[in-house]
Amino acid sequence: MSFAPFTHKPTDEVLEILKCSSAGLSFEEAQRRLAEFGANELPRHSVRWYRILFRQFTSPFLYLLAGAAGIAFLLGEIIDGAMITVFVLINAGLGFAQEYHSERAVELLRTFVKARSRVRRDGHELLIESRDLISGDILIVETGDVIQADVRFIEAENVSVDESALTGESVAVSKKADALEEEVHEAYQATNIGFAGTTVVSGRGVAVVFSTGVHTQIGEVSELTGQTEDQSAFEKSLGKFSVLILRVILVTLGIVFLANVLVKGASVDLAELLIFSIALAVSVIPEALPVVTTMTLSRGALRLAKEHVVVKRLSAIEDLGSIEVLCTDKTGTITENKMVVADVLSEQKQNCLFLAAAASSFLGEKQMQPNNAFDIAVWNRLDEAEKTRVQATTRTHEVPFDPARRWNSVVVDGQLVVRGAPEEVGLLCKESRKDESWIKAEGEKGRRVLAIATGEDEHRLKMIGVISFEDPVKSTAVQAILHAKQLGVQVKILTGDSAEVAGAVAKTVGLIADQSEVVAGEAWEQLSVTDRVLSAKSHAVFVRVSPQQKYLIIQALRTDQEVGFLGEGINDAPALKMASVGIVVDGASDIAREAADIVLLKHSLEVVIGGIREGREVFANTVKYIKATLASNFGNFLAVATATLLVDYLPMLPVQILLVNLLSDFPMIAIATDAVDPEELKSPRSYDIK
Repeated sequence: MSFAPFTHKPTDEVLEILKCSSAGLSFEEAQRRLAEFGANELPRHSVRWYRILFRQFTSPFLYLLAGAAGIAFLLGEIIDGAMITVFVLINAGLGFAQEYHSERAVELLRTFVKARSRVRRDGHELLIESRDLISGDILIVETGDVIQADVRFIEAENVSVDESALTGESVAVSKKADALEEEVHEAYQATNIGFAGTTVVSGRGVAVVFSTGVHTQIGEVSELTGQTEDQSAFEKSLGKFSVLILRVILVTLGIVFLANVLVKGASVDLAELLIFSIALAVSVIPEALPVVTTMTLSRGALRLAKEHVVVKRLSAIEDLGSIEVLCTDKTGTITENKMVVADVLSEQKQNCLFLAAAASSFLGEKQMQPNNAFDIAVWNRLDEAEKTRVQATTRTHEVPFDPARRWNSVVVDGQLVVRGAPEEVGLLCKESRKDESWIKAEGEKGRRVLAIATGEDEHRLKMIGVISFEDPVKSTAVQAILHAKQLGVQVKILTGDSAEVAGAVAKTVGLIADQSEVVAGEAWEQLSVTDRVLSAKSHAVFVRVSPQQKYLIIQALRTDQEVGFLGEGINDAPALKMASVGIVVDGASDIAREAADIVLLKHSLEVVIGGIREGREVFANTVKYIKATLASNFGNFLAVATATLLVDYLPMLPVQILLVNLLSDFPMIAIATDAVDPEELKSPRSYDIK
């Protein structure tokens, strides 16, 4: 059920729609609804060894080899048929061993703790398994709780929620119980809605459940992910190559057979010539290609494993090498996903930081450690003596942060301290503002600013200072993007964060030159289909993008490009599935991990760029083998085919043709371990069939 209809309705009307009360459902009604609508859980796909094994035999090229082996057996050439069969089995065995090991490694990343939720039933509070939550339940959440269903808040005391897994917004969102002025459809605008999979970082709230399981925002993302099925670049390329070889076989078979009949006439032994022609055509097939490919991919997987990268699908390594565009989320990928104090404008900088910490909400909640991004950043900036001093303060008359008012206040050791948005706190101060240009400059850098003021009451305050915060760019990000450019890969940011923050980050790492180059997801979606594709290709930063919009942007890019996507949140799953290669970190949501092809145990963009380089090497060695073996096979074929027209007997027996082909192909397997020229890594390449 969409959250939009619940955003602008008053509490009484919401409860009436859901046919419940603030006292909660009765036990009987909860059981009835659970039986009718099902458990609050998403489908989970576990590893099945036979599925991985079956996947090894789905290549079109293997069908060709199987046909060649069948023909060899029919012709009585048992050794040749057996050799081809052995090649197929070696390929399948190597692929199965690597992919099964990787799938098991990903499976072990899961946690098996049963989630529980506190609800009201028949007016009593009790803990139940979260899978038993149902629409109409009254859910009680406190600091540290993960919200296990989509809910509308009906009571909210200083509640803020970390929604980064869903929206990409790195700062916790304040929640309220009041109805919004108008219906909203974007998750980041829904300030009275709690979404499944998000975490309460402060306060206490009471909410009514309106969606569970597959009907939640997470569920919709999961469903969109499940509907997305697409062939990888490697599978497409191998399919095209197989079709080419099949056409060559059929055409050459016909030409050789007809030419001999026309030239030699009645003296031709048709049965013997047919067997010879089939053997000659089969000799064109590079039998060792699957083995060479699997060996190069396995070596690549082992190298990546040393860099803490788990490859779930072996062919994803070569797909990684073929990508032309790498799309990535911003939070936690290019940035640290950890707010820090960037700068302080104050004549008393340490006192400003001390007062900001002393007015923190976590102290009022009697916790020993801060629990939201701003409090953590300020706390980490203090030394141990100042932290002890903050914890020793006496706090009275606390007024929690109000999203409408945009500031909170508390009396610390008899002194009123107010902190909040500079424009709002500034209105409460007596003196004229001198920090506006500084605040504007910080905003242009994508930083968030907090003002600190003190005084006797809320209408006679003195501004102590302003503190700016930022989610710093990772030290490896700039170098990784530079290396991507050297490999001919475009990097694009797709994030749910604001234009100011994402634009500043993109400018820092060199993706854009000006803030005007940033595109909002909603504005992009309103373009025509043609303009969407052009915009997706020409812009490097997309902000406030919904899961659906990420999916559509990747889809637009894939019209004529191979695209990799690096993400970790719930909202990234559809885009991960749509991309040529989906990449996540080990801490990603279960949905995202299941949708991905590659899992990074080391959270670094540089590792992905290394993987692209590895994929290019795999591709280069595979192409070397194809060129070498086809040159050899076609040379042998042309020589023998021409000889049949010049002599009145078969120049080679079918068994001799197949044996020469196998013996010349077998040593070429060593190409899998060959060194690669750096020039071959400078741009993404694809199989040029012609």
